[in-house]
Amino acid sequence: MHIADVLKKQGPHFSFEFFPPKSEDAAKNLFESIKELTPLQPSYVSVTYGAGGSTRQLTHDLMIRVRKETQLTIVSHLTCVGSTKDEIKEILSTYTATGIENIMALRGDPPKGTAQFVQSADGFAHAGELVAFIKKHFPKMGVGVAGFPEGHPGTPNRLKEIDYLKAKVDAGADYICTQLFFENRDFYDFCERCEIAGIKVPIIAGIMPVSSRKGLLRMAELALGARFPAKLLRAISRAENDEYVEKVGIHWATEQVRDLIDRNVRGIHFYTLNRSKPTIKICESLGVTSSEGLRRTPIPLT
Repeated sequence: MHIADVLKKQGPHFSFEFFPPKSEDAAKNLFESIKELTPLQPSYVSVTYGAGGSTRQLTHDLMIRVRKETQLTIVSHLTCVGSTKDEIKEILSTYTATGIENIMALRGDPPKGTAQFVQSADGFAHAGELVAFIKKHFPKMGVGVAGFPEGHPGTPNRLKEIDYLKAKVDAGADYICTQLFFENRDFYDFCERCEIAGIKVPIIAGIMPVSSRKGLLRMAELALGARFPAKLLRAISRAENDEYVEKVGIHWATEQVRDLIDRNVRGIHFYTLNRSKPTIKICESLGVTSSEGLRRTPIPLT
């Protein structure tokens, strides 16, 4: 289903994101994790995009398998890293032929061992160029772009950051999915700034529950500039071991999601770290067994 049609339905919507597999066995295990979350009836699922050639192919193969063997709506990530326009056109043609009709268009991070992004010969320098290319050659393809509630690490000027985001939307993006955040006020402020700039597409909130101390450090590396509230860090410091760190992370994320739902957010996008348990626990704590349950009319208490 086209992402625009998905997001037209009554919300809020739940969606799940997974990291790309690095081996055939990892791809099989990841497919099973995705299947474990299907009872929650996510509005869509996505798999991020590795910069390396072998990882990239595993991602493509996994997306095609999920499309063929499940009823899930898929949003496949696509970046500007290491690809020419012809290569990107070939990838999009393959997706279109297999029924994948949604893309998350990103500039992408530099490959490991390189300090900064380098534009490929006959490639794209910015995500906005990729969005425009997709909409020109594959106009029926749904396209999402990234937003940064706490600010893009590569754009210290917050005014220009919103201008760049507006350019991606004007190029044809159908929705925005945000980077992870731990303070909802940052998300609400971001949404208000988007409104002031004339950005009207749906904005999906990105949530990643902390699952371990090591995972916390990994988040800090993956989401450069992410702000970890002192209250969250204090709660984690009290935890005896990672079992309790995970409980803290699930509780914190559950409260974030509850508040977002109460404020009528269009959707929640869970960065799963390829693990289904925390996401399932959050949904259980909210008292829902599927994303459809979130859209039911509340039962009167009196």
